[in-house]
Amino acid sequence: MEIINCRQIKTEILESIKQEVLSLPFDPVFCDILVGSDSVSRKYVDIKAKTAESVGIKFKAVEFRESITTEEIIDEIERLNKVPYMCGIIVQLPLPSHIDRQTVLDAISPALDVDCLGKASNEIFYQSSHSENFLGYPTALACVRILDSLQLDLTNKNIVVLGQGTLVGRPVSHLLEVRGYTVIRVDKNTENITEILQSADVIISGIGRAKFISKDMIKEGVVIIDAGTSEEDGAIVGDLDIESVEEKASFVTSSPGGVGPVTVALLLENVLRVAKRRVANNLLQVSKTGEINA
Repeated sequence: MEIINCRQIKTEILESIKQEVLSLPFDPVFCDILVGSDSVSRKYVDIKAKTAESVGIKFKAVEFRESITTEEIIDEIERLNKVPYMCGIIVQLPLPSHIDRQTVLDAISPALDVDCLGKASNEIFYQSSHSENFLGYPTALACVRILDSLQLDLTNKNIVVLGQGTLVGRPVSHLLEVRGYTVIRVDKNTENITEILQSADVIISGIGRAKFISKDMIKEGVVIIDAGTSEEDGAIVGDLDIESVEEKASFVTSSPGGVGPVTVALLLENVLRVAKRRVANNLLQVSKTGEINA
């Protein structure tokens, strides 16, 4: 069994982004909105900030008190939508329980919704032809990019997507089906899950059940991409019991340290896509002073 080097995939993506950002006629801005003071959420914001700045994308952290109202957040997002050079806005989840989550996410302009969580962005994703310039769910894109890195011939292979959640399972299934691959969708209502997994040549999992996939549930040579996270004995673990499957699986991702880093890189690739789209659509104008205005 080989553990896929996702950190190397991340490094290659970020290096490509850095080179393309250097060629832009302006410095793109990426904004992460944090409500409250949750330490885990703040850690994720810090990771995105450091990574964005490493590739030349200006990072803007916007922090709000936990008592802020839905209406106040929406007002701020509408202002951020108009900030010059803005090329991506996300809201750090989860939000406090009194906030209307979907209404807040829908306030982000679809053109800047690099997490793809607004209703309009969701509709565009499932209706688009998935050209180079489309925006997609970063975790789903990461799973597909990792699978692509193996350069496998997946023609007539069984790909099982375990879980059909908004962020991973459903969009991953869609991305693979658009390519013409055979995808078996598994959710909580699916019967004979073990039998289905045992038939899989590739398993992509995002159910968030600690070490759910064991050696008895897979066949020899299977590829497993683990996008699930949960906590066990105070540690973050994935859906896959890596030690259990090491004698049967061919390639697997680790968790943590697997899909996550690639997800952050592809979130920033979405930001780059927005920036390139703005240039292509002539949405930047040079003022009389020579400065570029968005």
